[in-house]
Amino acid sequence: MTLKPLACTLIAVALLSACSSTPTKDKKSNAPIVFTEPELTAPFYALNPFNYDAPPPFEIALQKAAAQPVTKMEVTLPGDPSKKVTLDVNKLIIPTVNSKQRNVKYAVMAGENEFDVTEIDDFLQLVEGKARHYPPRFTERQERKGFEAKLKQVTQQLDTLAARDNASFDVLIRAFKASVMARNLDLGSVYTTKSLTYAQRILKINKEDAEANFWFGFGLSEGGGQREAIPYLDKAMKAGVQEAYLSAANNYIAMEQKKNAIQVLKNYKVKYPQEAEVADRLIAEIEKQGRWNVWQVLNSAKAP
Repeated sequence: MTLKPLACTLIAVALLSACSSTPTKDKKSNAPIVFTEPELTAPFYALNPFNYDAPPPFEIALQKAAAQPVTKMEVTLPGDPSKKVTLDVNKLIIPTVNSKQRNVKYAVMAGENEFDVTEIDDFLQLVEGKARHYPPRFTERQERKGFEAKLKQVTQQLDTLAARDNASFDVLIRAFKASVMARNLDLGSVYTTKSLTYAQRILKINKEDAEANFWFGFGLSEGGGQREAIPYLDKAMKAGVQEAYLSAANNYIAMEQKKNAIQVLKNYKVKYPQEAEVADRLIAEIEKQGRWNVWQVLNSAKAP
């Protein structure tokens, strides 16, 4: 279950320019003109980098939220104090401060020092499918512009929460990931600095966190810090992050360490036999000194 309205909203800015002309009715027909919202293009990267065969973490969180008891709440309708609305659907709520571990709860509304991240998590998942690695993979220019506009808003929200010295782990990990993808979308060099700062703060809280090590590892590698990336990617692989193997192979390729790259891919093939075809294709490219970038090879394989 995804929040499809949000997916369409995020590209509204870009689509407005494409649909700016005023629609007119056929003089021979009284039927109104109806615009159909375009579907988002398919993600390039697996939405669950821990396990390509598992549902995305956001989808799992929504299922857990739906399975929990709902404590309904009646509140004043925003923008119209004379009306009330009943909240009866659980959202994903995180603490904003004083929490050093993941601590998502399910409730209809956030309380004091809490924040509703349902829409943000939905959006970040969509961006991950296109821009987890550099360069991002978009086939539609207008779609990319919509993602960029929305991501700027999301990073501002998260940066404000993360500015507190006692910001929670949940806030920091989201601010970190958003900054990495903003960097990948070339939204400004400031996001490179922010992502490094957030990673350091996160790993100071929990240096063993698999997701943080994975993101910091490939972020360093794709930013030119290949040697510094090795221990973080190693830790992510040992923690069972499937995509860390591909990132590690890509990292060794960038360092011109062909044997290490091939060994990582052989290990990947053993650990994930269902990915044998992918591993063999990548190894063949390395051995013939073809396209050495992992994501470039995978992109060429998906091309029509």
